[in-house]
Amino acid sequence: MSPRAKIKLISSNILAWIISLVCLVPLILILFNSLKDSTNASDMNLKLPQIPLQWDNFLVVVEKGKLLGSFINSLTYSAGSVLLCTIFAALAAYVFSRNQTKLNKALYLYMVLGITMPINYVALTKVLMVLGLNNTRGGIVLLYTAMQLPFTVFLYHGFVAKVPVELDEAAIIDGCSAWKLFFYIAFPMMKPATATAVVLTFLNTWNEFVSPLYFLSNSTKWPMTLSVYNFFGIYFKDWNLVCADIVLTSVPVLLVYLLGQKYIVSGMTAGAVKG
Repeated sequence: MSPRAKIKLISSNILAWIISLVCLVPLILILFNSLKDSTNASDMNLKLPQIPLQWDNFLVVVEKGKLLGSFINSLTYSAGSVLLCTIFAALAAYVFSRNQTKLNKALYLYMVLGITMPINYVALTKVLMVLGLNNTRGGIVLLYTAMQLPFTVFLYHGFVAKVPVELDEAAIIDGCSAWKLFFYIAFPMMKPATATAVVLTFLNTWNEFVSPLYFLSNSTKWPMTLSVYNFFGIYFKDWNLVCADIVLTSVPVLLVYLLGQKYIVSGMTAGAVKG
């Protein structure tokens, strides 16, 4: 490697580190202030918390913010939408890719258009009220599923094209039914796309704020995002508690992303050539 290339590589790495540190400043700020008392946290600065660290802030937040119930709600909504969205998107993408009739192509384009279409909350409210799903956990899970389906179908569709058709033909010759063909042959071949869909759907559902604000009026059904919003309205002067609340809400998202980040890249690029 030439000296010029080395300098360019080192400069690029330094720039990447600087950008990463700048992006981490808000997270570090919140973490530091979550371990301070109310007086020191009121300044919201990057000073290191004093010893002893105020670990009790997290216990206070869990008790007063009712985070346990909100955590269960968020987990229920995220897991439910991940399960439904993954299965329905994989089934739809498999049919659209394998049976490319004019009708299926039109349906696929109609589905993918949902990625760019804005959400009409007035119409959605009316639909949920008519179906009796407004202010219900089942309704919000179905709503999250519908919101994530367009992109997930698009993600799967590009990947299904890389699954060899010969596997389907061999399975059918051996007497495999349509459902067994999909769940035992095709779906296991979609692991990279499935992992990507699971991670992205979970993150998007967990971080969703506007939809539960509109469709969940009962506080016992609120996810963690709404609990943080409500907690801030009550304890807006105690920044140490607010920061502790944000940290507890962010931990599951960070863990899921760190565990699934490699699958996101592989799944997003797996169907880049065909589709």
